[in-house]
Amino acid sequence: MSPIVADGLGLSAFGMGTVFVFLVVLIFATTIMSKLVTKYFPEAPAAPAKAAAVPTPGVDPQLLKVLAAAVKEHRSRQK
Repeated sequence: MSPIVADGLGLSAFGMGTVFVFLVVLIFATTIMSKLVTKYFPEAPAAPAKAAAVPTPGVDPQLLKVLAAAVKEHRSRQK
């Protein structure tokens, strides 16, 4: 094997090794940062969503009845 090919293989192995080490360090760094953030800044519990049982002002009650009937008809056909 010629010396130029050997040098090329050596440089490519060194480059791939450098990238591999960098990615491993990056994985550890992001894992540690994630653990620190969740430890010192925990998420607040989500507030329960309000049920939209009461129609909002401005919605026609007849339209709601028609929509409810259409949904009921659609669900009855799926069974």
